[in-house]
Amino acid sequence: MNFEYFIAKRINTGRVQSLSRPVVRISIVSIALGLALMIISVAVVIGFKNSVSQKVMGFASHIQLIPFDNNVSLQGKPIKVDSELVTKLRGNEKIAHVQFTTQKAGLIKTDNQIHGVVVKGVDSNYDSDFIVENLICGSFPDINDSLKTNEIIISEKIAKKLDFEVGSDVRVWFIDDGKTTARGRKFSVSGIYSTGMEEFDNAYIIGDLRQLQKLNNWENDEVGSIEVNLNSVEEIQNMSFELYNTIPYNVSVITVYDEFPQIFSWLNLLDMNVIVLLTLMIIVATITMISTLLILIIERTSMVGILKVLGSTNGSIRRIFLYKASGIIMKGMLLGNFIGLLFYFIQLNFKLIGLDPESYYVDYVPVELSLLYFVLLNLGTFIVSILVLIIPSYFITRLVPARALRYE
Repeated sequence: MNFEYFIAKRINTGRVQSLSRPVVRISIVSIALGLALMIISVAVVIGFKNSVSQKVMGFASHIQLIPFDNNVSLQGKPIKVDSELVTKLRGNEKIAHVQFTTQKAGLIKTDNQIHGVVVKGVDSNYDSDFIVENLICGSFPDINDSLKTNEIIISEKIAKKLDFEVGSDVRVWFIDDGKTTARGRKFSVSGIYSTGMEEFDNAYIIGDLRQLQKLNNWENDEVGSIEVNLNSVEEIQNMSFELYNTIPYNVSVITVYDEFPQIFSWLNLLDMNVIVLLTLMIIVATITMISTLLILIIERTSMVGILKVLGSTNGSIRRIFLYKASGIIMKGMLLGNFIGLLFYFIQLNFKLIGLDPESYYVDYVPVELSLLYFVLLNLGTFIVSILVLIIPSYFITRLVPARALRYE
């Protein structure tokens, strides 16, 4: 057996009169709480960022191809659907889905309310999975290739504000750019959704693309945008550059990050909060361990003197105390992992901690933790804690055997 490890295992810190006994317990608790908070923080931030990002990308799309136009209104020039371009897009292995949409601003007027909306027209190929998952009642509009439908789906916020329900008739008024007269269209509510995202729930209505094409006097092959969803969100920026170099000159590319910069900038700020918290937790844990190691050395000054008299080197004695400190760190990490993972699984399955969806876009604290991040947190905590203990361990080299043996 390793000599240093053998001696380290027999250093007793459990004696009633031992000064190191309460200090070791404090160290274990400090490391446990620090690691638990780091696990919880990383799980919450990753879960929160992914939940909000999935909502935004579920309602919008990863990439949009739109007309190259300086018009910043919702009613710009149409983009003509090029079958060759669409075939090329659908044949790209990185692209999961291609669909056509058009948006048009309008007003809903009731007897006592006026509410501005954005009508989003979609075709029969529209990926409605996200909306269907967030349906409160009713169903998604029956949009097919044969007949144009006047069915629409509205948000719960709009329904409550204007007192609509499934089956209600809704008249939306549209005013084209440069014109003063309004044109009304009567729709029927087929379903009510709630995403928890105010940007969408306060404004968006989803209906048949052909209704907007008729309102805009567009041809059947003219749309407002071509939406592209990828197999991996990690490829959004790379794919946007790739598409920019292959699309026609009169078409522009925007990503979901360009369309909603305020949301993603806010989410990116959370990374800095986690970095600050991880740094503070590691600093607290390492300072506690440094104090613990120094107390262990001072309390066993006589033992250090005996070992030096018997021929042990300073390096060998340092390793004894580092082995002992490693055991304390491992105990604290074991307890910290238990606390952190217990919170993770409870929140993941029972969602006990709630949030205000109007402020945070979700109604509970989402958590998500991969094995890679879990291993890195544990490995990083252990390595940093051991490395910072090497410096105080050099205190042993200053102990003179003659004085150490007389130390009480």
